[in-house]
Amino acid sequence: LPLLYFRDYPSMNMRNHTLLNEFILQGIPQTEGLEAVLCAVFSFIYLFTLLGNLLILISIVSSSALHTPMYFFLGLLSIFDILFPSVTCPKMLLYLSGQSPVISYKGCASQLFFYHLLGSAKGCLCSVMSYDRFVPGVCVSLVVVAGLVGCLHATILTSFTFQLSYCGPNQVDYFFCDIPAVLPLACTDSALAQRVGSINVGFLALTLLISVCVSEGRQKAFSTCSAHLIAILCAYEPVIIIYLKSTPNPLLCAVVQILNNIVSPMLNSLIYSLRNKELKSSLKRVFQNVLLTVCE
Repeated sequence: LPLLYFRDYPSMNMRNHTLLNEFILQGIPQTEGLEAVLCAVFSFIYLFTLLGNLLILISIVSSSALHTPMYFFLGLLSIFDILFPSVTCPKMLLYLSGQSPVISYKGCASQLFFYHLLGSAKGCLCSVMSYDRFVPGVCVSLVVVAGLVGCLHATILTSFTFQLSYCGPNQVDYFFCDIPAVLPLACTDSALAQRVGSINVGFLALTLLISVCVSEGRQKAFSTCSAHLIAILCAYEPVIIIYLKSTPNPLLCAVVQILNNIVSPMLNSLIYSLRNKELKSSLKRVFQNVLLTVCE
């Protein structure tokens, strides 16, 4: 491992301490010796996720019949399912392949911020999608609101996490920088940050689940309504297991987060595309055009 560098802490109260300049990601707990296998499996899932969601996006954009509010949101969901795993998966694949597991302090903060920004905005989007009666002009406004909610949520969590001082140790017992893994490394009291994180994440998850359940009970016209509830549950069930427990099990957390970060975005593309006849027809046309282009 490379040498650990420190940076001076500016506060007069901490003049005998230095802050970490980088962290070392320890990876998935209890998987020593399986790095090559895990790298191959996760690489396949990640590439399948990128390809599947990209094809859905191309199908929606290329078909004028799909230029409706419902498919506008499905296209955005595909974008989120491309970006969300890309926050954590590339770095994980790098160190599983033998590259350096070191991540900079700013890189760690950025990873935590964008993970919660995209995750919460995606949850808001899924909640909005459970309602089938849209005025087209309102769609963009709803997306902006989802983005603002995600940005506020991520800013609060990142601010409370990284306003603490980190002066050692620097080993993150996880495969990416997240609140339960980073807070134990703080040199100062992290109780307030833990409470704020639990309340903030729990409130958002509960609000979105209630919103989808209310929508499910009132209307059945939207063909992918049940898929929305599945997507919300897949995204926010980890919240109950990870963020709302004082001492979560590291291995259980890693498994749940892998399902949430990597597997769920892949399944979303299958859930929404296989349950929708128009989208399946558009996908077939895209494949046919690709084959014709290759044959020519």
